[in-house]
Amino acid sequence: MLSTDALAEATRRFATILDTSDLGAAVPSCPSWTVDDLVRHLGGIHSWAAGRVGADTGDGTPAGAGVPQESLRQWYSEQAENLVETLMAAGPDAPAWVFGPVSGPGNVAFWIRRQMHETVVHTWDLLSAQGTDDNLDPALAWDGVAEVAEVFYPRQVALGRTPPLPAALRLEATDLDRPAVTIGDGEQVTLALPAADLLLTLWHRREAPAGPAAALLAGALTP
Repeated sequence: MLSTDALAEATRRFATILDTSDLGAAVPSCPSWTVDDLVRHLGGIHSWAAGRVGADTGDGTPAGAGVPQESLRQWYSEQAENLVETLMAAGPDAPAWVFGPVSGPGNVAFWIRRQMHETVVHTWDLLSAQGTDDNLDPALAWDGVAEVAEVFYPRQVALGRTPPLPAALRLEATDLDRPAVTIGDGEQVTLALPAADLLLTLWHRREAPAGPAAALLAGALTP
């Protein structure tokens, strides 16, 4: 589920879907973006992430802005292949700069996980631009929910991008037999949905059902 082989498959799938995508099409889940913008973003993030292997800082700017549109599909594939090759050659235990509530030394396993979820969610975005809904693997989506709780929400709070939640958001996957994931502290507010719906809601791809949890999810729990 979280391996360089799985990441290679996920990036190839994105590239395959991209082959039949209109680069000028709007991406409904990413307001103001076209498919062109989405591809530049994901390819640039792949390039930047590869550069964090063996690095001691997060410095660097994702590439992609200057790529001619006619070369964009090939450029994406090259960035994805370089990312996978870099992570595979290093191995999951190799040192890398990572981010979270505290950024600094970590290992390559962080980037295998992060780039897997980055690719899967943006593949969902790419398909949404074609009017198609993707079926996310529940177990992988649930790990993405855990990543938000472990990495993104505490990072957002630490950076002052969002205040701490006034209550604890307890997330339950209705299609998996897994312990609940809780984000924040205090009195618990429970939201039970299929794992993929929970992940997409956390990343503002879907609206939360009306109720107490919706108010908690309205904040910037993710970038």
